[in-house]
Amino acid sequence: MAPGRAPEARATRLLGWDLLFYFGCFVFAFASAFASEFYGYRIWGAFASVGYGLAAAHSAWLLLSARAGREPRGRLGSRWFGLASVGLLAMIIPLAVLVIRRLTGVDWLVTPGSWAAQPEVWVIERSARLLLQHGTPYVDVTALGRPPEVNDYTPYGPVMTVFGLPRALFGGNPVTNALTDARWYFALTACLCVIASLRMLKWPRIPVFAAQLAIACPLTALTWSVAGPDLAIVGLLVLACALAATGRAGWSGLVLALVISAKLIVAPAAAVLAVYCYCRGRGENGLGRAKLLRFVTTLVTTTVVLHLPVYLAGPKAFMEHVIRFPLGMGVVRSPAASPLPGHLIAETGPVGNVVSLVLVGAAAVAVLVWLGRRPPATGSAVLVRIAVGLGALILLTPATRYGYLVYPLVLLGAALAFRAAEPGLRPPRSSPGTTTSS
Repeated sequence: MAPGRAPEARATRLLGWDLLFYFGCFVFAFASAFASEFYGYRIWGAFASVGYGLAAAHSAWLLLSARAGREPRGRLGSRWFGLASVGLLAMIIPLAVLVIRRLTGVDWLVTPGSWAAQPEVWVIERSARLLLQHGTPYVDVTALGRPPEVNDYTPYGPVMTVFGLPRALFGGNPVTNALTDARWYFALTACLCVIASLRMLKWPRIPVFAAQLAIACPLTALTWSVAGPDLAIVGLLVLACALAATGRAGWSGLVLALVISAKLIVAPAAAVLAVYCYCRGRGENGLGRAKLLRFVTTLVTTTVVLHLPVYLAGPKAFMEHVIRFPLGMGVVRSPAASPLPGHLIAETGPVGNVVSLVLVGAAAVAVLVWLGRRPPATGSAVLVRIAVGLGALILLTPATRYGYLVYPLVLLGAALAFRAAEPGLRPPRSSPGTTTSS
């Protein structure tokens, strides 16, 4: 191939990928609009079909133009136009429509076809009211005077309750209820974490593919519109990695403590970040142990401080909600039963359940061996290892949801953005209260 043709061929391949990606997303959204049992999914699918369809049509136009030797100019000539259409029509507008629809008050009905928000939204908002009234977001499900049901549970750490406080404090009429929907605060947290991370990384040039994985993927867009807590959590996790990648081990431990204290599923990230902080500190100035100690001390201290008050307020309820229920060992069985490998294996019987747990353990050992033999040297490597670890956990655990796959997808997209920033990245001179970077 002639040298002058190489960039043109690469551009054609990228546009071909864009077309395939957006068309696949369109098919998923179109199917959701007509086949989903959930009202919120159908509304999302209706708007998202238009957004993904527009993005696919735009990609097809750019591809045909490239093959004809034409190069469209201006904003319409950018591959980011497709992402913008997805952001508007598959994320912002569906969320606004569903927030308004939720004002009809049909959340608590047992008919998913009427839900304008997934149960986790109003469960988190209820947890905030319980915290204000009783000092704990967890009720004793054995003392309700009736058989407990799945919606009695709050299967999150105490930090998740923060996202429900605006509704608990200021809700009460249609206007304030619309403004205090927890989904706004999940979305706001995710956006602020992305902005803060990019700022620390000195505003790298983000690859389009990275944005497609992290933002435009249907799992992200759908979660943004109908639920949202997982996006806030993964946003904070990316921020913790950005802090570690820029030498702020203590701050990274603090943010990761918030993450773990909101959703325990991301706890395996602590091992990866601990190894990275040690190796990075040792490579910079021989202070690997000091960096590791700062990270671990901050992580453990903050986690204990956040958990201890609600645990002491009701130890039995805390264990039932936060530990036993997510593991499928509670008084009521967790409804997390997406047909992923671990669940399918566990459904074969007691032996299958043991096999799936053994596979989870084997995956954990494999990741630890990987960390030991090839410790991450960059922030992007940290994100890849966390994505692989969480992906294995989600796929192999007996009780899981396919929606959790948003974690590895977003983390892999973030890894590509980190990689773009790493050639020019330099650690800070110092951290608050220290003489070296942390």
